[in-house]
Amino acid sequence: RQFLISAWNWNPWVIAICVATVLIYSARNHFRFSRKIGWLLAGTIMFFLTLASPIDALADGYLFSAHMVQHLLLLLIIPPLILLSLPSTPVPASFQNGRWKWLNWILRHPLANWFFGVGGMWLWHAPMLCNAAVANAWVHRLQYVSLLLMGFAFWWPIIGPWHRHRLSPLAGIIYLFTGCVGCTVLGIIITFSPVEVCSIYLHPLDRLGILPLIQNQWGLTPAKDQQLGGLLMWVPACLIYFCGIFGLFARWHGETGDKEIIAESQSTKTIMEK
Repeated sequence: RQFLISAWNWNPWVIAICVATVLIYSARNHFRFSRKIGWLLAGTIMFFLTLASPIDALADGYLFSAHMVQHLLLLLIIPPLILLSLPSTPVPASFQNGRWKWLNWILRHPLANWFFGVGGMWLWHAPMLCNAAVANAWVHRLQYVSLLLMGFAFWWPIIGPWHRHRLSPLAGIIYLFTGCVGCTVLGIIITFSPVEVCSIYLHPLDRLGILPLIQNQWGLTPAKDQQLGGLLMWVPACLIYFCGIFGLFARWHGETGDKEIIAESQSTKTIMEK
């Protein structure tokens, strides 16, 4: 309990980002609060917990599984929550013909977005990069930023605010299912691999004096810790993808129902005119 209290990291940059995000969003909406702000608040709270709670302390050289929780939050939880808070708008002119058209080109290609999202997780679990992210603070920060950006890119064709960039429900279901397969394969590899995916977690530097708590009381040896991390990538990650798939099924059903209603109304109008 003492560790859970003392391990909070009240990083002023994290707090400033959270406060600025809420203030800017509120100002752009003229401080009129709608239900969409709930998504923003949820995403902001999750961002704060990811980088300021004991999860961050445990991920910083102690537990590979905590490091995996951070990755899942940054890539699969926070970006869709923020995207759901954005209002639907047409593609801005500066992104169609202006200097940002290269970004528009990337966002319009779901295959590139898919590789950003799934490839980002594989990339940062290459042993050299995984160890570097734990050992070097600047690489660690780069990891945070890149995972967030890759997460936004991955979810953009599904729930992005620009409808022209969104995939059809059927294409989106295939997109998310294959993303689940990509994470499942990585999770299986990590779960059943020797403790070498992120070997720096084999001999953690006990800066906080909590190693006996982790290994003796919690029973998390390096081998069990890596297996838990692999299972987190394998099972909860796919549950997130399937939540998106169920949402797309609901959208598909709603669109089908709307088309049927429109067709019936047009047919009725035609009959009345005759």
